[in-house]
Amino acid sequence: MKRRGIAAQLKFIELYRQGVFTVLDLDSSQAERLEALMQTYADLPMDLADASLVLLAETLGHGRILSTDRRDFHAYRWNNTQPFDNLLR
Repeated sequence: MKRRGIAAQLKFIELYRQGVFTVLDLDSSQAERLEALMQTYADLPMDLADASLVLLAETLGHGRILSTDRRDFHAYRWNNTQPFDNLLR
């Protein structure tokens, strides 16, 4: 798969600047779930940023994301079973 590089990242920042999506905060009460996710997907491996996106999907109740990481988010599941819908196609 071809990497999208900086162009995709700049597109992400532009959409954020336009208010197309909201950035949510995580708190320390969610640390246990983050750790569990990272252990579950250790073979990929899942980093903290990816685990945070999975946790946010679970918190929001949907898997619509915007990520340049297509490979891993094709494998990840929110609520352990639900696939993601990556809006950056």
